[in-house]
Amino acid sequence: MNERFIVREGESAEEPFSLVITPKTAGWEYSSLRMLELPAGGSAEFDTGADEMVLLPLSGGVQVFCEGQKIELVGRRSVFTRVTDFAYLPIDTHVMVVSRDGGRFALPGAKATRKLPARYGPAEGVAVELRGAGQASRQVNNFCNPQTFDADKLIAVEVLTPGANWSSFPPHKHDEEREGEAQLEEVYYFEVDRDGPAYQRVYTSGPGREIDVCAEVRTGDTVLIPYGWHGPSMATPGYDLYYLNVMAGPSPDRAWLICDDPAHAWVRGTWDDQEVDPRLPLTTTEEKQQ
Repeated sequence: MNERFIVREGESAEEPFSLVITPKTAGWEYSSLRMLELPAGGSAEFDTGADEMVLLPLSGGVQVFCEGQKIELVGRRSVFTRVTDFAYLPIDTHVMVVSRDGGRFALPGAKATRKLPARYGPAEGVAVELRGAGQASRQVNNFCNPQTFDADKLIAVEVLTPGANWSSFPPHKHDEEREGEAQLEEVYYFEVDRDGPAYQRVYTSGPGREIDVCAEVRTGDTVLIPYGWHGPSMATPGYDLYYLNVMAGPSPDRAWLICDDPAHAWVRGTWDDQEVDPRLPLTTTEEKQQ
């Protein structure tokens, strides 16, 4: 039953994309993710349709043509070398992308109603947050959250977790629309440095929300979270972990509100006496050598 929540690399390709997760394929209403891989000199064209999207370079740079604009993205060598720039793509838009040197590009998306302008998101404008402490330390690149970038429904962030640390912890959920919590469908897309393993946990948060995932994940794998407590995301010793979070839901407020699992919420109180992992931040806007 729980295999339906895990999409392995290569299982959902659909031209021109190497990964396609839509509300229809996921069995929900709003969140989507596509992955585009281009060779040197490669190009692709697609329509955004009902989804607003962000084009986020995971490796390589790209030129984006849409709405009469040309948006040049510098990109990065990998998700472990730099905080990247990105492009916002509105609904009902035809898009062409061209990559001189090739690369891999994520397209987190959300079913939306407002058509906002296409625009460039500079790397220098991405709010980098260090969250947690000790072995729960991680880095969050808030490139498209409600506080840093305007969108209609889409919430998307990157999380980098040093090897042997846990992130998305304490376990939390966002599957109800109520005070202090927003209903959000979520996609986790993973990359692991040096092609190592990592692990993701998702479990039941109440009747009708039965789920029990404790899975090894590797680069290119995706976990779907329609409901339930999720966390930790576990980076194994020696292997830094990256994941892209894509969220959207029915709330008109575009709010990222979560509720901790009461059994583990006390862990937050232990961070007051611990330092943030000195390996963080793993990336900045300056490209680094791996």
